[in-house]
Amino acid sequence: MQKRCLTIQDYSCLGRCSLTVALPVLSAAGIETCGIPTAVLSNHTAGFKDWTYADLTEYIKPTVEHWKNYRHHFDAIYTGYLATEQIPIILDVIKELKTSDTAIIVDPAFADGGKLYPAFKDEHVSMMKKLIAQSDIILPNLTEAYFLAGDKYSSVYEEKDIKSLLVKLASLGPKYVVISGISFEEGTIGCFSYDKEKKKFDFYQTRSYQGTYHGTGDLFASSLVASLLNGTTLTKAIKIAHNVVHLAIAKTIEDGEPEIYYGVEFEKALPYLISCLEK
Repeated sequence: MQKRCLTIQDYSCLGRCSLTVALPVLSAAGIETCGIPTAVLSNHTAGFKDWTYADLTEYIKPTVEHWKNYRHHFDAIYTGYLATEQIPIILDVIKELKTSDTAIIVDPAFADGGKLYPAFKDEHVSMMKKLIAQSDIILPNLTEAYFLAGDKYSSVYEEKDIKSLLVKLASLGPKYVVISGISFEEGTIGCFSYDKEKKKFDFYQTRSYQGTYHGTGDLFASSLVASLLNGTTLTKAIKIAHNVVHLAIAKTIEDGEPEIYYGVEFEKALPYLISCLEK
């Protein structure tokens, strides 16, 4: 039977991120993908000078309430960027829709480069911890990992520091923690993961590209969810997702895309994702 995933995050009409990445990636991977948009933006807020915004918070609960009229089952509920005041609502949604075999996957999506995104304050971190407590898998970047663990952010670290972060985050509730954006040496980038039950660490890396590329966190998370719902192990899903992002950046550079805030050309990496899932 075809897998079904519910993804809950904003929809930025211009600029590849959030739902404009999650929906096509999951669908291309053969997943029936349902989305609840938490907001609609004319474009995302990184790089563009201005934008329009429609808050859809009041739309979330009525949508889920209406679904009670129909038979449905979600194999995964995957959350992305959320406003602080939306997190309690999403917790109710999970309680309403989750069954014993529904995977809850959280991409915290609230910070980068050692700082919270402009829309957030410290309260958001506390609220995100409540969502993480109900999750199975969390996918923070390095900055988010430090905030969630209550540790001071540092761009200089060793393997033991990352392992400590992973264990602290696992103690918040999730079974699996994957931290992206890890670099132990110049010119590389990778993902460090932890399986709480097996007390097992894994690390995967490739060479890195210079520059900042928007939407890569959303692409990584969506590709990982797509891989898991196709039956791969978490270790394999991490490698596939990381390689999808790596390839998408390479294609963007190859095409000479000067406006990096439009996001990476993930569309050209979808054949690779599909080929990995067919093996």
